[in-house]
Amino acid sequence: MCSLESTIPPVYVKGGFVKKGHDEGLALATALLQEFGLPLGLLPLADVIEVGFVRATGYMWIVQKKKVEHNFKLISKLVSYDTEIKGYIEKQKIKKLKGVKAEELMLWPPVSEINVDRPAGKINFKSLAGITKTFLVEAFAAGQ
Repeated sequence: MCSLESTIPPVYVKGGFVKKGHDEGLALATALLQEFGLPLGLLPLADVIEVGFVRATGYMWIVQKKKVEHNFKLISKLVSYDTEIKGYIEKQKIKKLKGVKAEELMLWPPVSEINVDRPAGKINFKSLAGITKTFLVEAFAAGQ
């Protein structure tokens, strides 16, 4: 388990903590992805205001100044990250995800769940509309 602590003490909220500012928030988001076995490039964030996490429930949230659109080049997929992203993170999974949409045939269905199958090297994205897409995990590595 990687440490989520750093030099600046977190702000504690009921059952969890918050990191304020871009550097501290980004560090927490990256540490959460790493701890829970998710690809480090899954959340390409910019101008982070805060990142919070409640360990007891797995609830996490990210607030950034503006919406970010990122093109994952290896799979030619454009993904939109809203100013507020939230969901429940657990080992190799994010459930009840809000604030993430992927372009699909000129539509932008929200992504509601992400599952990583490490042995198969695959990552699955599900939307509330019933659309499921599977890609190679390396398409979401840091720097992609």
